[in-house]
Amino acid sequence: MSTATLTSLLDYLYGTLSADNMRWVAEHLMEHARQKDELSKKPYTMEEINAILDEAEKNIAAGNTIPSEQVWLELEEEFARTDEQYASPYVCES
Repeated sequence: MSTATLTSLLDYLYGTLSADNMRWVAEHLMEHARQKDELSKKPYTMEEINAILDEAEKNIAAGNTIPSEQVWLELEEEFARTDEQYASPYVCES
């Protein structure tokens, strides 16, 4: 979800929820994030690792890859958009 979409959602929630309801939503979101975080910490089994590697090798053999140059270009574009989005209008350049 984009930052703009999340900001719009927050603005909507601020305008419609009471402080108690916002705390309730925040607590439940934090608990959900903690649970997902715990699940993501589970180490892979050797079978899972081998299956991931097998899938990657099949994709490489089939040519289903993205050139590193394209990945770097997309990352640089994303970073530039983020820099522009968070640039402060109050910063003076000397």
